[in-house]
Amino acid sequence: MTPEEFRRAGHDLVDWIADFRATLESRPVMARTTPGEVARAFPKTPPDAPQPIDEIFATLDATIVPGLTHFGHPRFFGFFPTGGSLSSVLGDFASTGLGALGLTWQSAPALTELEEVTTDWVRQMVGLSPAWRGVIQDTASTATLVALVCARERASNFALTGEGLQGGGSPLVVYVSGQSHSSVLKAALVAGFGRAYVREIATDASHAMRPEALDRAMREDHARGWTPCAVVATSGSTTCTAFDPIDAIAALCAEHGAWLHVDAAMAGSAMVLPECRWMWEGVEAADSLVLNPHKWLGAVFDCSVYYVRDAQHLVRVMSTNPSYLQSAADGQVKNYRDWGIPLGRRFRALKLWFLIREQGVRGLQARLRRDLENAGWLAAQVAATPPWRLLAPVPLQTVCVRHEPPGLTGEALDRHTQTWCDRLNRSGAAYLTPAVLDGRWMVRVSVGAEQTERAHVEQLWTAMQREAHR
Repeated sequence: MTPEEFRRAGHDLVDWIADFRATLESRPVMARTTPGEVARAFPKTPPDAPQPIDEIFATLDATIVPGLTHFGHPRFFGFFPTGGSLSSVLGDFASTGLGALGLTWQSAPALTELEEVTTDWVRQMVGLSPAWRGVIQDTASTATLVALVCARERASNFALTGEGLQGGGSPLVVYVSGQSHSSVLKAALVAGFGRAYVREIATDASHAMRPEALDRAMREDHARGWTPCAVVATSGSTTCTAFDPIDAIAALCAEHGAWLHVDAAMAGSAMVLPECRWMWEGVEAADSLVLNPHKWLGAVFDCSVYYVRDAQHLVRVMSTNPSYLQSAADGQVKNYRDWGIPLGRRFRALKLWFLIREQGVRGLQARLRRDLENAGWLAAQVAATPPWRLLAPVPLQTVCVRHEPPGLTGEALDRHTQTWCDRLNRSGAAYLTPAVLDGRWMVRVSVGAEQTERAHVEQLWTAMQREAHR
């Protein structure tokens, strides 16, 4: 493809994306395809001859788009808010077009330095002190893995330089709560801790980790010769937006010498609002934290910002320095290959930089406040309409609900919950995510797609009542 052919196709692609976004509300939210249906639409062998671009666009319309659940749809209320602001799409497009590869600072100086700038912008936006340094990872799952590897090495006096976890030292323990994201357990297992040394700490009535239970567990482990290594505190849990008491947990981590990692993947965006920062009080005492601008803030996936207080410790654990990557600038610059697992990195900072510049802090704050108001409105409707029940506090934009007809309990109530939610999703009118809370199924309503206004939340509430009463 020549630059001129690309120019024509690129204009067509931008028009196609703009038309797709403009017509998104008229489309069903959830994909209606059956398993294997999309794959069967394609030949089993690759095309031998070049295919016209027009035919590729036609396939996008006919086969690919119907096979997608649209996270950016104004009536998408599942999982977490995402979908990507169009300004961020432009940044991602520019990144791909530039083709920059951040192996070293010298391989792409602007890639490295813009990442430094944008992660520091976000630091300021969420009210963190200048003590923090940031790096863009792909997802919070990777950031949590990096945090636990760093915690492991600090607690083992850098065993990776010797026998690693094969050295037979004191078992290292990671502490989580039942509301921790599933990626936390996965990260602990991949980091080599072992399931037996991941301890689940009890939560209180608001589903937040209980500091006294954590303290008791740490003391028990010390007594048996185990080493408290790391605590992963959740700042806005996935299921019900629970906030662990970070200040109390941080004090225990300091006492026991454990690493504190704060998972604020979705809720971290809320800290752009000064009035929400009380929710992660004590965060300045943590060792690391993660927040995902590709969730509620509106950056295109994938864009997860990982912050550390001791960057040199991170570099010591993650550093690699083969001769072919060395340059005369190394002592003066930051090489992000030493800040995470991958050697190479994409120019992810561009999509975040485009977003922040195009919307500004005030624009981002206005959208977040709109979502908080819409979630509060829905919570009020649920609370005022028996037999609907609000199951958890609504500090942000996630509303946990259950429709509880008189006399329906236990597994029968679970079936009712899953049935009406599935019926609503399949209708195409909206998309919700069922989940288990306190041993029973309920439905999460996650408000925050960029195009979602009050009218869409009102439409959702009407549809929920219709499907639950069928």
